[in-house]
Amino acid sequence: MFPFQFTKASDEASALAAAASGARYIAGGTTLIDLMRETVERPGAVVDINALPYRDIDLQPSRLRVGSLVRMSELAAHPGVRGQFPVIAQALELSASAQIRNMASIGGNLMQRPRCLYFRDVSAACNKRTPGSGCAAIAGRNRTHAILGTSDACVATHPSDLAVALVALDAQVVTRDRNGEGRIAVTDFFRRPGGTPDREHSLSPDTLITGIEVPVAAETRRSGYLKVRDRESFEFALASAAVALDIAAGTVRAARVAVGGVGTVPWRLPAVEQALVGRAAGPDLWRDAASHAADGAKPLSENGFKVELVKRTVERQLATVAGLS
Repeated sequence: MFPFQFTKASDEASALAAAASGARYIAGGTTLIDLMRETVERPGAVVDINALPYRDIDLQPSRLRVGSLVRMSELAAHPGVRGQFPVIAQALELSASAQIRNMASIGGNLMQRPRCLYFRDVSAACNKRTPGSGCAAIAGRNRTHAILGTSDACVATHPSDLAVALVALDAQVVTRDRNGEGRIAVTDFFRRPGGTPDREHSLSPDTLITGIEVPVAAETRRSGYLKVRDRESFEFALASAAVALDIAAGTVRAARVAVGGVGTVPWRLPAVEQALVGRAAGPDLWRDAASHAADGAKPLSENGFKVELVKRTVERQLATVAGLS
């Protein structure tokens, strides 16, 4: 690990000032410290923001607001979240290990970097780490990589389970910089790689994430998250599905569906949603709607199986959530 300066921010102003001078924010440290140890990230300074007041979970009739420094395990265990937003609680519980969930912050979870083996190997070509160097995964070992939202510059999947649930629920990321508070729709927060894969989100380096806000809707109570992976624990998704349904008198009135493990960003599925709304709930509908889950997919040499896998994952989770009382 390379030498760096460590400071602690006592308030927002000191945190913003440190970041404006080039320091990186750190809270739980479960991603950044790993990357620094592997020399993928080499910040000259880091600023600890754990003293900032972003630790509340506030559930109102119209929305949920979660501070960015709330730990993953704390949010997953919150009774109101488990009742009103099961998909959030389940996505968190299926993420990482219990030890990491106790350390990792909600804001840090959204900012985590890809788990692509070439990104984390500093001897390999990676446009995300070193723009213009190439993407070794395209012609290399790419079984776990993306089939949606890829480009000639990058095919790495986004690793966050929570982000998939938040994309399905139309959440907003709440931010603060020297100009005041801002809001970014989570669907706009994550950037597809295009020709600039090193730009993964739409924040400036000194902007703080202060929280997330999630609107309450009729379908958020009937929701859930399914994660398919090579092993049962501490593993990233090969495919995952966040589903929320409003069903009345046997008809789907509203649907929200997003998938992970297959896209360069958490991937919303509007074609699946449109195929569901207004139709009679049942196995035929789940299968027909899920057939659109891989629309536009561009599989690589080793990950073509994800096309069928994501369809089956969505179909299974639609049936599971529809069966909830």
